[in-house]
Amino acid sequence: MAQTDADRFAASYSAHFRQQDQNPCAFFPGVLETLKDLRASGYILAVATGKSRAGLDRVLAATELVGFFDGSRCADETLSKPHPLMLEELLSQFDVKANDAIMVGDTEFDLAMAESAKIPAIGVSYGAHELGRLLKYKPIACLDAFSDIKLYI
Repeated sequence: MAQTDADRFAASYSAHFRQQDQNPCAFFPGVLETLKDLRASGYILAVATGKSRAGLDRVLAATELVGFFDGSRCADETLSKPHPLMLEELLSQFDVKANDAIMVGDTEFDLAMAESAKIPAIGVSYGAHELGRLLKYKPIACLDAFSDIKLYI
């Protein structure tokens, strides 16, 4: 089968992205500490990401978080954001009802996914999308500091 221009472009983009993504960016202040506190308190922690499985595994290894999260879903394993399937699969995996979960996200795609899955959402103001884009989805909160999540759980 002949490789199309789109296939060549996708392969080139992927190779370039992997080369640039060797050192993941640092956590925002307070994120890692808060995640560790939540885990120690017995919360189930999961990742729903637009990254590929290889990309997420690379980030988890580089940040020494392999095995830290209870579950994860990646865009190459299920339907990607904003479709709610990855959240629905995680809810099913852990036998958790949507209203007993919280989706934390920094993009409108995250919050749209949570809205479609009927999961309460919290936006973070310091991520990829500006606050105005997040507020359209009526999150229960938009946090400037991740540690403030403890006020909403």
